[in-house]
Amino acid sequence: MPVNVRIPTPLRKLTQDKDVVQAHARTVGEVIEELNRQFPGLRDRLYDERGELRRFVNIYLNDQDIRFAQGKDTPVKDGDELAIIPAIAGGA
Repeated sequence: MPVNVRIPTPLRKLTQDKDVVQAHARTVGEVIEELNRQFPGLRDRLYDERGELRRFVNIYLNDQDIRFAQGKDTPVKDGDELAIIPAIAGGA
């Protein structure tokens, strides 16, 4: 059973309009690399030029922000759910 990854609307053009995709991996970073193989260009939208997660991109593993875990090195297991959430700014 793979890791399920929820894709936000702005990135779905890269995933052929799929809102959920799957990957087999051991860490969050490996999930992103696997998804980039399946959907070229995805990694560039998530990582900056230093290879770090962009500030406006949040990734949750089973409702836990990976920034408060081990970041890209956070382990994943079959059946886990990753959610890619772009930050939203604005207001009055």
